[in-house]
Amino acid sequence: MPFGIVHYNDSRLRQKGAPVERFDDALRQLAGGMIETMRAHNGIGLAAQQVGLARQVAVIDIRPARFEGDWRLDGARPPLELFMPLTLVNPSVQILDGDDFIYEEGCLSFPDIRGDVTRPDRVRVDYRDLDGTPHTLICDDLLARCVQHEVDHLNGVLFIDRMDKKTRRALDRALKGLAAATKASAGGKTA
Repeated sequence: MPFGIVHYNDSRLRQKGAPVERFDDALRQLAGGMIETMRAHNGIGLAAQQVGLARQVAVIDIRPARFEGDWRLDGARPPLELFMPLTLVNPSVQILDGDDFIYEEGCLSFPDIRGDVTRPDRVRVDYRDLDGTPHTLICDDLLARCVQHEVDHLNGVLFIDRMDKKTRRALDRALKGLAAATKASAGGKTA
């Protein structure tokens, strides 16, 4: 069952997720609901904080986007269809040698707000799957950007925090409007 999306200025978006210790049916149900939610909102990634839970769980499915990058999962290059949607549990990201790129990002917790963010193009992410099995994904391009965006969420970091001052300042009005709407929908509280 899909979840509701937590929007900007809800304090739950700033919470660092607790590591997952139990790899059970409850975790599988959480991941399944997050995937449904991501798809229902036409997203390519979603972190647990975005559905109001401070846990180290994120889901990614870049198949709907145009992705022409490279990846290696546990040393092989399986077709995307074999491992997407991808669930990252307790992920750890390492930046790899390469260039930084500027790309316009959006976020399901920031409807209709987009802005340029500079991120490294290549990363390595070590994570566990829903059974607790460890994996290593090395990727670039959109997949690397999505991994970084979602892992940031798991650590209470938002994409607006990665913007340069000029880009962020240009979004101030929209961010204030979204913050006010979030507060109003929560009855004056932001969790």
